Amino acid sequence: MRTLRELAHSRTGDKGDTSNISLIAYDAADYPLLLRWVTAARVKAHLSEIVKGDVMRYELPRLGALNFVLEHALSGGVTRSLALDAHGKSLSSALLSMAIPDGGEETGDD
Repeated sequence: MRTLRELAHSRTGDKGDTSNISLIAYDAADYPLLLRWVTAARVKAHLSEIVKGDVMRYELPRLGALNFVLEHALSGGVTRSLALDAHGKSLSSALLSMAIPDGGEETGDD
């Protein structure tokens, strides 16, 4: 097992109560691992204490990246939240702590 931090970097954005997290492979050769193991279901499960809505995944193969849209993830949004990180920038760090197999397992869907 290893963490996503070893394979990719991340950026975030937000609009209202929705957070947007990009996951960009350092090496294009690792993009298939991201596709296989970093599913919307796994991201939702990994961030379940924070994300209360749906998680959608968008694939950007030419960039070697995935983009996740997380609904109801910012405690009502920047102007309504009492969270220390109302913008959700720390969500990218939380996502990068997700463990993924080195390979060989059957599927990335939990």
